Amino acid sequence: MSDTPRADTRPLSPHLQVWRFHATMAASITHRITGSALYFGTFLIAAWLLTLATGSSDIYAIMQAVIDSWFGKIVLYLWTVAVLFHFANGIRHLLWDGPGIAFEPGAASAFSIFNYTFAILGAAAIWAAAAWL
Repeated sequence: MSDTPRADTRPLSPHLQVWRFHATMAASITHRITGSALYFGTFLIAAWLLTLATGSSDIYAIMQAVIDSWFGKIVLYLWTVAVLFHFANGIRHLLWDGPGIAFEPGAASAFSIFNYTFAILGAAAIWAAAAWL
């Protein structure tokens, strides 16, 4: 060991300036965002169920008005997208971590783009089916 300090110019970890933006990076960031957003959406649904369980028609009417508003429907649609994306991306991680499937760059990018498509179109299909029924 030397008494003179040695300056290391390399970064301790990669930064966004180092990496070129790609689909798997976006999917990883979106996975974290949707995981956090699921807490908020689940809280709203739990609050709605609690107002239903209390039997107070006044409180339930307020909560139902919030959910039936355009803003409430947008929040619930985005929550549905978040659930489906987080689910599909979780399967992608299971395939990566276990057998190592779809770990090649091309396959990983295609799987990431599929997750976005699945989440958006799947949520639209769920909401269309709910409106039809």
